[in-house]
Amino acid sequence: VLTLPGIAGLVLTMGIAVDINVVIYERIREELRMGKTIVHSIQEGFKHSLSAVIDANVTTLLSSMVMAYFGLGPIKGFAVVLIIGILFSMITAILITRFLIDWMVKRGMDVKFWIPATKNALTNIHIDWVGMRKVTYAISCGFILIGIISYFSRGFELGVDFKGGYSYNVSFDQNTKVNIDDLRKNLTTAFEGAVPVVKQVDVANTFNITTSYMIDKGGEGVDEKVVEKLYNGISKIGGSSFTLEQFKSTDFSGTKIISSSKVGATVADDISRSSFKAAFFALLLIFLYILFRFSRWQYSMGAIAALFHDSLFVLGVFSLLHGILPFSLEVDQAFIAALLTIIGYSNNDTVIVFDRMREFLHIHKDKTEKEIINMAINSTLSRTVITSLLTMVVVLILFLFGGSSIRGFAFALVVGIIVGTYSSIFIAAPVVY
Repeated sequence: VLTLPGIAGLVLTMGIAVDINVVIYERIREELRMGKTIVHSIQEGFKHSLSAVIDANVTTLLSSMVMAYFGLGPIKGFAVVLIIGILFSMITAILITRFLIDWMVKRGMDVKFWIPATKNALTNIHIDWVGMRKVTYAISCGFILIGIISYFSRGFELGVDFKGGYSYNVSFDQNTKVNIDDLRKNLTTAFEGAVPVVKQVDVANTFNITTSYMIDKGGEGVDEKVVEKLYNGISKIGGSSFTLEQFKSTDFSGTKIISSSKVGATVADDISRSSFKAAFFALLLIFLYILFRFSRWQYSMGAIAALFHDSLFVLGVFSLLHGILPFSLEVDQAFIAALLTIIGYSNNDTVIVFDRMREFLHIHKDKTEKEIINMAINSTLSRTVITSLLTMVVVLILFLFGGSSIRGFAFALVVGIIVGTYSSIFIAAPVVY
């Protein structure tokens, strides 16, 4: 079933597809700047970018396979979409894009990889990124420490996926004036003291109500009883009268339930365990693959440090800002999918830099390791900026126009792309050094 996490996999696939092509085009541009012909530059560009494309995407593919194996429900959907997306993105970029470019060149078409304004953009950069590491470590550690304090003091706004319960979207009659505090008070009484989470949805006069009332009770008729209690609490809000049957009917034009979901406490525990397993084994596989490909544990440690940094950073933001921002920052399966998307994106970014570091280590024997790392980051900066900006455009569109149900998810991606780009430069590479 194509759920929200499945769409997240599609969004990441778009980012990966763009990234693969950008990596290839950037290498072709480098060859052209050396004075080579267009035909030779295309051949060398595809050849030299192949290892970076394979390494960056195989690590994401391995973590996706782990998620598909350990994940439940939407997480599995996210992983399956991403596996298909990665495989087809690599096929189209490496084979079909190459075929189309070669075909255009042979036809004598004027194939360009820049315009005058962008020909030398972000090319002659000599920034000492590694030299900034102590300052950036301090900034990152400071924010993560604040986030950890927030975890224990404020906690998270846990969604029904992780705490279990019933979730209802209720649309009120347009003539009904709803005060959210009165609604919460009435429902707390109706649910026999169990305080529900009540949030306004973007759609006019629509509220999401989540309750753990009777979630541990088994037997027939429990779901109906919870709906009846929900009706008892809502019917006390003035404005219009309606029956229980009308309240449950989607055809009714007045106050009614427009959607609902239920996650049992046992299922919530299973989802939590499967999410931790998927994350643990995905990180382990990434560590081992990078160790195998780069032959140094420092590269693996740098990649894992960056992924932990990004995850803790996003978790810290969600803990610090829930209840402050005007939209929900629930930690649910959609958030886990967003976190996995961020890990995949950040890891892809990191491996591209690592691949260039490895290449420069063989070419520039006279340079120090610090100089080589700085050269690698500077030479891939154009690709990093292009990919990050293009992916950010997609995610910002999701955030601005995707509606309230995915605003928290899209916000996590916005934060994650910024932090993932930052960590590849300021955390992963310096940790290797």
